[in-house]
Amino acid sequence: MARQQVQIVCSACGADTLLVREPQFEGIRRVGEILKCATCGHVYAAEEEVPFKDAARPRLFRPPPPPVKPGVLSEEQKVLTCRLCRHYVVNPFTQRCGLHNRTVDATDTCPDFAPPEPDETGGEEQEGQEGQEGQERGQQ
Repeated sequence: MARQQVQIVCSACGADTLLVREPQFEGIRRVGEILKCATCGHVYAAEEEVPFKDAARPRLFRPPPPPVKPGVLSEEQKVLTCRLCRHYVVNPFTQRCGLHNRTVDATDTCPDFAPPEPDETGGEEQEGQEGQEGQERGQQ
């Protein structure tokens, strides 16, 4: 079933209103419809006379702006991020700067950046030594 327009601009009262479609009966048999304005009750003789409201609706919202591509950190900024600083402290609840004693994010930058200290334990060499010791024990 086609959707019927119900919004009109009444030619009698000039109001933006609704069109009322009342069935017209002859006895118990339906013979037609009476078309009238919901505001003032003005009756239209035929559907061709009804001044239906224009189907174009005003736009209530502007279209969303195009997405902005996030900027990428330069190589200098990547080096100075808190994540790579020796004072960066991570625990399950927060990330902190040990030097300034404040909450930071991994991508924050700081003029007091200090590169991390090299491992004094020599992690790779130690693993190699343990591996050799394990082999020697296995041979004994």
